[in-house]
Amino acid sequence: MRTGEPLPSVGDVLAALATGLWHWDTAAGLVTVDAEAARLLGLPERPVTLTENETRARLHPEDWNEITGVVPLAVDEGTLAEVRIRIIDEEGLVVRVVRSRSKPSFDPDRRAYELIGTLQEVTEPTPGTAAARNAVTGDWRRSREAFLLDAGRALAEARSTAEVLRVAAGLSMPGFTPDGLAVFGVEGDRLTVIGHHGQQPGEDRPFLHMPLTADYPAAEVVRTGRAVYLSSPEQYRSRYPVTWPLARHFERRSWAFLPLTSAGRTMGAWMAAFTYPVAFTPDERAVLTTVARMLAQALNRAGAADTQRELTEGLQRSMLPSLGPEIPGMTVAARYIPTGGGLQVGGDWYDMIPLPAGRFALAIGDVQGHDVRAAGLMGQLRIALRAYASEGHRPDAVLSRAARFLHGITHDEHMTDLRFATCLYVEADPATGVLEIARAGHPDPAIRMADGTVMMRPTAGGVPLGVDPDADYPTTRFPLEPGETLMLCTDGLIETGGHDMESGWRRIRAILEAHRGDLESMADALVQGVHGPSSHHTTGPLADRREDDIALLLLCRGAGGGRDGVPVPPSRLRRTLLPVAQDEPERIAEARRHLRELLHDWASAEQVDSAVLLVSEMVTNVLVHTDADALLSAEVAGEPGGRRLRVEVTDSGDDLPHRRRPGELASSGRGLMLIELLADLWGVDPRGKGKSIWFELYESDGPAAV
Repeated sequence: MRTGEPLPSVGDVLAALATGLWHWDTAAGLVTVDAEAARLLGLPERPVTLTENETRARLHPEDWNEITGVVPLAVDEGTLAEVRIRIIDEEGLVVRVVRSRSKPSFDPDRRAYELIGTLQEVTEPTPGTAAARNAVTGDWRRSREAFLLDAGRALAEARSTAEVLRVAAGLSMPGFTPDGLAVFGVEGDRLTVIGHHGQQPGEDRPFLHMPLTADYPAAEVVRTGRAVYLSSPEQYRSRYPVTWPLARHFERRSWAFLPLTSAGRTMGAWMAAFTYPVAFTPDERAVLTTVARMLAQALNRAGAADTQRELTEGLQRSMLPSLGPEIPGMTVAARYIPTGGGLQVGGDWYDMIPLPAGRFALAIGDVQGHDVRAAGLMGQLRIALRAYASEGHRPDAVLSRAARFLHGITHDEHMTDLRFATCLYVEADPATGVLEIARAGHPDPAIRMADGTVMMRPTAGGVPLGVDPDADYPTTRFPLEPGETLMLCTDGLIETGGHDMESGWRRIRAILEAHRGDLESMADALVQGVHGPSSHHTTGPLADRREDDIALLLLCRGAGGGRDGVPVPPSRLRRTLLPVAQDEPERIAEARRHLRELLHDWASAEQVDSAVLLVSEMVTNVLVHTDADALLSAEVAGEPGGRRLRVEVTDSGDDLPHRRRPGELASSGRGLMLIELLADLWGVDPRGKGKSIWFELYESDGPAAV
């Protein structure tokens, strides 16, 4: 062509370059191609208009999906849509590979895309070569899809912002992996750095609290919601000359800044920086954009979870008290472990309340439910208990008032959210070790004796708080002996891991009996035993494995003097008390079981049976022949193999027992005969008011007790 001659037509130029033209209108669902484009599609070489289905039949299915994904991305970013397409024949075999380049647009009125572009045949690169890295081959697509699936799964499983950032830092993208990452957030009109990877500590300082109006790519992304791709340092320097000196220090060659958008709001920006040049083809941009969307969703979820966790942990810290100053002669340890559901605080609680004259109270309880309502009621109830205790009320009065309080705030006129709470309240005198306990539907406390024997300690109780505003709560009184530990817990410690109360108690008792250490390590051992890794080996029989919160209180009395002030090593003394009221004849069975637990390692099984029979007779005689309550006291002292058991049953009746000669058909009158026959020593001691009948057994060799 000579100078001055008219330029050839566009069609002639394209024909000379073996390049075809095509036009796609998604609203009409039609694709128009010229003769060259028709030839490349495997059709007769003449202009033709095809339907979308006819066009799709000529393209590899993966490539059609690639086109539909690249087009919206190109419209959003205002760039060209470039993609390699495999043309197939009627049998699905690839006949050629073409490259399509188009400038798509979107019509909001018709809600449709329109593309005008070119098709040109290209040579398919050999997989694995440098040229193949940028090609949209089937292998590359499969690698990219696998990467996105793995990245999406990992980001979805991240539970905190720190975990999300760790996942993002470990992403290895197919064909191009960034060397540096940074996640920017927004606080007011400032840009903040949420996290970064690939930079040294402190190198992010110039970017902290940068104004959103700054001439910086991340700030522009947040302002506009549009991605910024910088393929070379020259491009970065020309577009952002003010902040280029800050970026030059890191010696990167390419940068991608993408918006982090959630629910239509740009919440920040994500930077991916590379130490080598990256062209940022439409396919690479598609990968980065998809990762940015997943990252934004993960950060949004993690931020909400972090906020909820911080809120609930703060609520927990404010509602669960410290244990206060040290108590002379006694030690207290406590644990609260939230395990049920996402809310980190529920209805379980504990408290330690100082009282006048050096006394103090321990309270533990569980409000029904595991939600915000339960947590709120827990806080109110704990404050009410503390107020009633500080007023000087006895344990029974404290729980009676608390029952009325909870009933009043939960039983409104609509009766839509009735709640109850279990509670165990203990008032302790450090000087004497005497405990006064009132119980409202809560599990009984347990005692770990000085020699390691562990027993459930039956106590009198009433219905849970909030059920009956006029309920009574009797008090159980007994001393905590030197070297003994009292354990109070909620049912979560016992039943966690598919256990019922019976099997869960056996597990707890085994942990307590095997423990050797101080009170804090004992508390840790109990929690780890039911909630730590070892708990997987001690699962219970129930199919329902729902977890529950755990509240735990341990009270230990230091070792001291024995009977009548004579010092006794803690390992040689074992003592317990159990009251049996006139209206509680069913507790005679508890007394028998209690004594068997006390004598769990007694050498002679026959002596254990004899002791249990005598206790049953003595307590029954008090309930039948007097109007008084019975108090059972049992003490084991001495070294194994030569120990002494002393059992006393005390009542306030004035009539002394006397020996009778019952006939063969008599239903009573054999109590003293049995005592005289089975006991090594026995006697009746009058008291100032009432009497005490006692017996002693001396351990002898025989079959081991079971």
